[in-house]
Amino acid sequence: MDVSYANPFIVSTIETFKKMLNIEGKTGKIALKASSAYTYDVSGVIGLSGEAQGSISLSFPKDVALKAVSALLGMEIKEMGPDVSDGIGELVNIVAGNAKQYLTKYSLSISLPKVIIGRDLQLAPTKGVPTLVVPFISSLGEFAIEISLKTPDAK
Repeated sequence: MDVSYANPFIVSTIETFKKMLNIEGKTGKIALKASSAYTYDVSGVIGLSGEAQGSISLSFPKDVALKAVSALLGMEIKEMGPDVSDGIGELVNIVAGNAKQYLTKYSLSISLPKVIIGRDLQLAPTKGVPTLVVPFISSLGEFAIEISLKTPDAK
């Protein structure tokens, strides 16, 4: 399995957090999602279509989502609400849009972001499509991206 398609999403996440939130993020140990061991409170999800299909999600614990959106907006956000939904949606949209420019061979289109808010949510992987979980460590706390992309060259 060639997972080189994940690199643009990883780089885009690092760059987005540095430019938009003034936050340095470092990757943890990348894993192939094989279980539902990963849970989140807030996830921004964008569908990917074209010559490859899948999705990317940017997921956070509640406190980290509040800090990230506060940094993005330049004002303290204390409660979950429309500002958090809009902010997380905007972050995942920027990450996907920036990564897309490095994946031109797949002619990708990205959907509008969807933001899911709950407690200990699990994002189910798409059957037959590998999902990579990329944890990030930052001064805001830990968060993750999940990249699921079925490419034409996948076996």
